[in-house]
Amino acid sequence: MAARLQLSVIGAGECDTALERLAFETGREVAARGAVLVCGGRGGVMAAACAGARAAGGLTVGILPGADRRESPPNPDVELALFTGLGQARNLPVVLSGEAVVAIGGGWGTLSEIALALKHRRPVVRLGSWRLEPPDGRDEPLLRDAATPGEAVALACRLAGVEGPR
Repeated sequence: MAARLQLSVIGAGECDTALERLAFETGREVAARGAVLVCGGRGGVMAAACAGARAAGGLTVGILPGADRRESPPNPDVELALFTGLGQARNLPVVLSGEAVVAIGGGWGTLSEIALALKHRRPVVRLGSWRLEPPDGRDEPLLRDAATPGEAVALACRLAGVEGPR
């Protein structure tokens, strides 16, 4: 049996209703492709993406900053909670656990996750997220933009080397 594709969805721990809708639909798209949704396991974009994936019958994994459930309660739609005790350093296992990353909106933590993903050569698809340009002005082939959740997940799958469900 082949391993399922894992896609990391990253974004702010607090978000407005527009980003919440984008994240929910992104989660649905991840589940529709049979992929596992990996995220930081908390609120905002992470919670909305997990809710969308669960609504579509998908599997969700939350990689949490605290050492246990008391310190880091996961959002209600995280099915598998992994407690790291790493605080913000948990951003690295969040992005490395996905074969590609979808960034939705976000703050400084999201920016660090994008940088870590690219440093480790993980593809990143931005959906209303940070506008970045390398200082040398060269195009970064692993950093792409999408206009819709469906486009973002399809592009993330393509960049990860997977066209359809596994």
